[in-house]
Amino acid sequence: MSLRLRLALFGVAVVALTLVIFGGLLYALVSRSVNSNQDDALRSRAHDAIAALNVSPDVTPRAPVAPVDLRTSGDIFVEVFDPGWTVTYSTAQLNGAPPMPSARLRVGAPEVSNGFFDTNGGFRYFAIQFARGYVVTGQSTKVPQSNLSGIVGFLVISGIPTLLAALAASWLVAGRALRPLKSVAIAADDIGRTRDFARRLPAPRSRDEVAVLSASFNRMLSQLQDAFESQRRFVADASHELRTPLATILGNAGLLAHGPAIAGPVRRAAAADIAAESERMGRLVDRMLTLARADAGLRLDLAPVDLRAVVADVTRQAEAVHPESKLDVSAVDAAVAGDEDALRELLWILLDNALHYARSAITVDLEVDSGWARLMVGDDGPGIAVADRERVFERFFKADASRARSAAAPGGHGAGLGLSIARWITEQHGGRIIAAGGKGGGAGIYVDLPLLRRS
Repeated sequence: MSLRLRLALFGVAVVALTLVIFGGLLYALVSRSVNSNQDDALRSRAHDAIAALNVSPDVTPRAPVAPVDLRTSGDIFVEVFDPGWTVTYSTAQLNGAPPMPSARLRVGAPEVSNGFFDTNGGFRYFAIQFARGYVVTGQSTKVPQSNLSGIVGFLVISGIPTLLAALAASWLVAGRALRPLKSVAIAADDIGRTRDFARRLPAPRSRDEVAVLSASFNRMLSQLQDAFESQRRFVADASHELRTPLATILGNAGLLAHGPAIAGPVRRAAAADIAAESERMGRLVDRMLTLARADAGLRLDLAPVDLRAVVADVTRQAEAVHPESKLDVSAVDAAVAGDEDALRELLWILLDNALHYARSAITVDLEVDSGWARLMVGDDGPGIAVADRERVFERFFKADASRARSAAAPGGHGAGLGLSIARWITEQHGGRIIAAGGKGGGAGIYVDLPLLRRS
């Protein structure tokens, strides 16, 4: 069942429920009014009969000139009874004899001065005592029932076209309301089929829910377009970065396997190139996998970490691996909630970046200020251009190669993924990372992490 039909049926159901409630209330009011009117008419006719009897006190029993047959008539009839409840006069007959009131009426009439009502045998009776007996008026109960049946018939007859009109109106209104949603669905299907994420839905003039949906859909398209472009750039850049080490490995491997006899130094150099490029490609693949896991929603498990111990350990290892570089380390006690392995990788990334650009000295500072631990790794190199200080954290972004102190490594330095991983690690720890000027005059990468709260 379509949504349009469900909405139309819902509208009809609401109208039908309204008609039933309105009809029920109207029936109850009319029923009460009809019964009250019948009682008023019976009482009035009885009082008129008493007035006539008081003018003409003769109550000798006699038959009416033309008594009505109560089996077919719905008129009000009048009967006069003596004190012993013997009928003296009647304007109606039932099965050839005047109708007799019930025992309940005969008992109740003397006890109630203003008259007594009773319903019996399909008739409504009213009895009232006067000086020489009792006056009883009555009428068939079919009269008010007939009036009520007319009301019910009117409600049913008028309700059917009302429901049909409600169905038609609901169908038209639902179609008009759902037309923008249908346009959104068609556009979404077309965009998914053509992958034209640059396409946008036209902004509606109204400010209703459809306008909100269109705006949300357009925002989603913008995010999809950014993600699609980012993925395409990532694949293109990764293919480009992997092509260089693969070409070097394949060339040297081919030379060693199928080439002419070569001298030992050349063989060793080719093997060294293969090892170096394999290591470089391994680092690239590892970092790409890290970013892929980050995109997939990987969350780090945080625990109390002594950040000063991590800084001391990593800088000691860096000095051992790069004895030609001078590291100026200054660290204070700082405990954070973090992943120790990820924090070590973060510091190694920052040191690797500084080692590449530094001329002679690298500065590592760990300070504490206003509930934050600030880790700064700077160098005395050429620094980072102001326009590039935000872009350095983008994937595969590389600054001007002339900034590097050397281009000894084949294919340049890294693949431009390290600082992207550093930013992801920092964000996982609830911190922030920025690029600015360092204390040594070159570049400085600043990482702020929230300190561990003391219990």
